[in-house]
Amino acid sequence: MDEQARMAEQFEASRKHLLAVAYRMLGSLSEAEDAVQEAWLRYSRTDRSAVHNVEGWLTTVVSRVCLDMLRARRSRHEEPMDGHLPFAYEERPGENPEQEALLADSVGAALQIVLGKLGPSERVAFVLHDVFALPFTDVAAALGKSEAAVRQIASRARRRIRGGEAGDGPYLVQQRELVEAFLEAARDADFRRLLALLAPDVILRDDRSDGGAGITQGAEKLAKQVAGRIQASHIVLVNGAIGVVVAPHGKLQYVLQYTIRDGRIAEVELISDPIRIRTLDLALADR
Repeated sequence: MDEQARMAEQFEASRKHLLAVAYRMLGSLSEAEDAVQEAWLRYSRTDRSAVHNVEGWLTTVVSRVCLDMLRARRSRHEEPMDGHLPFAYEERPGENPEQEALLADSVGAALQIVLGKLGPSERVAFVLHDVFALPFTDVAAALGKSEAAVRQIASRARRRIRGGEAGDGPYLVQQRELVEAFLEAARDADFRRLLALLAPDVILRDDRSDGGAGITQGAEKLAKQVAGRIQASHIVLVNGAIGVVVAPHGKLQYVLQYTIRDGRIAEVELISDPIRIRTLDLALADR
C-alpha cells in the first residue's frame, strides 16, 4: 500500500467522528462535510511521519477550520431573514444513512439550537470538551489559546447553555411535567387529556397569521387545533421558564411559551418570526 492510500485509509477511519464534531460546531451537515473535506486536503499535503495521533491531529484541524467558518459567519452579521436562522439549519433526511444517524444521535436538536447563541470560541470549546470529552490541552491546541483561557471560555459557554441560575427549581419541575403532558397528549391526539390540561378560557397567540397574531381561545378550540400535531418538539428554557422549540429535521420552525395558572395551561404564545426568536434567551432545561 502506497503512502497516499495509507493516509486515505486512516482518514476514512476517522471521518464519522470528524463529521460529528464539525456538525456540532456548525449546525449544518453540508458545511460540516466541507470542513471535513478541507481537513483531508490539509492532511494529504502533510508529512505523515510528523503526525503521531492521526485522529487527534485531524480533530484539531477540523476544529480550526470550523472556527474560521464560524468567525466568517459572524463577520457577515445576520443572515437573510428569509434564510436559515443562525442557530438551526434544515437538512434533507433519507439521502445518507450516516447523516440520518448523526441527526438522530443523543446530543439532540435542542442542544444544537441552543449552541447557536455561543460565540465561535465558546462553541468550539464546549463541543470539544463537554460533548466529545476532549481534554483541555487538546482544546487549547485547537483554539490556539492557553489551557487556563480555554477553561474560562468553556465555563462561560456552559453557563450560557444551561441558562445560569434559572428560576425556581420545584416550580420548573411542575412546569415541565405539565408541558410534557400537553405535548404527549397533542402528539397522541388525546382530546380528553388535552381538555384536562388546558384552562377553560386558554388563549393561543400565533404570529404566523397574516396581518398579525392569530388568536384561538377556549380549551375545546385549542385542543382540536393541536391534536395530532406539535411533532419534533423539544423542551427548553425560554427566558428562564419551561418552553418548547419545534424543529423537524433540525430546522427551527417556532418556539412555544406557556403561562400556567392553577395547574393548567392558561396562555400559549407561538413565535415563528426570526427577529423575535433572536431576542429570546434559549437554554437547555435540565431534569
